[in-house]
Amino acid sequence: MGKYNNIAVFYGSDSSEWEISLRSGEYTASRIDDTQYNIYEIFARFGKWELAALRKKDSMRVTFPEGARPLVDRNDFSVKVYGEKIKFDYAYVIQHGKPGENGLLQGYFEMLGIPFSSCGAFVSSVIFDKYSCKCYLRDAGIVKMTPDTFIRKGNTDMEAFCRETVEKLGLPVFVKPTDGGSSFGITKVKAAEDLPSAIAYAFTESDTVIVEKAVSGRELTCAVYCDSEGVKSLPVIEIVTDNEYFDYDAKYNGQSREICPAEIPDSLAAHVKDTTERIYRHFGCKGVVRMDYIAAEDGLYFLEVNTIPGMTSASLVPKMVRAAGLDMTDFLTSIIENS
Repeated sequence: MGKYNNIAVFYGSDSSEWEISLRSGEYTASRIDDTQYNIYEIFARFGKWELAALRKKDSMRVTFPEGARPLVDRNDFSVKVYGEKIKFDYAYVIQHGKPGENGLLQGYFEMLGIPFSSCGAFVSSVIFDKYSCKCYLRDAGIVKMTPDTFIRKGNTDMEAFCRETVEKLGLPVFVKPTDGGSSFGITKVKAAEDLPSAIAYAFTESDTVIVEKAVSGRELTCAVYCDSEGVKSLPVIEIVTDNEYFDYDAKYNGQSREICPAEIPDSLAAHVKDTTERIYRHFGCKGVVRMDYIAAEDGLYFLEVNTIPGMTSASLVPKMVRAAGLDMTDFLTSIIENS
């Protein structure tokens, strides 16, 4: 028997990533061990938390139609189902974007004293913002950083910022919202005249934007997690796409090849795994976390940390789990029991 009885799988979000989160959440819920736990699927969007489905121990999944879904009582994180009040004693957070990835949801669980699967509130908030994450990591000496600039909406002369950015970073550059995911709002800019519109596009996803020098190389990603024996890394994946970069279509519409394990020298694979584990420990991460890199001629460059990586059947972490010879249900049990 596990430590917990009623597991709430929390998915959906207030961001553009809500549909991806829905798919990740449903997949995760379907793989959690129902011989050990009662599983409740909570769909949350814009402050409305609904019980979308449940699966009691050794029972079939029961779904609730839209418009007739029981609402979660946020005073004590409970729900009333068929006249019975159910209090959740653990939350598996699979909510990509806000508020599940930026620390707000984690703060709620921390205040209520409810254990959950992801990084804590402070760590989540620091990592979710791409610029603050790089600043926190920059002086640690763990991995190379791409040169960058930062802009806040309405606070800077756009013309001067763009001119100074091109002078500092050169071209091409990547323009990204600092607190977004799934490549929403990202543009690769090759010409200086395209930079203002790329920044304006990124501002549709966030009030702050980071511009990073584009580095050529092999795109690699690696995930780590913590079980009863300590921090462990999963196999490295190389992402190969014919697109300009690993954009939304490459990620979710089959326009990329994800080679797992990556066909790279053993020394590079070991370096990526070691770097990922060191970053995980440096931040004090929890649960499964994925980190992305570019392996360039002059070394390994950090891209970003994903504290709640995608968990659809076709996502990167499940591919790593399968390549490692692990059973997904056992893997999720390990996350639940050790976070």
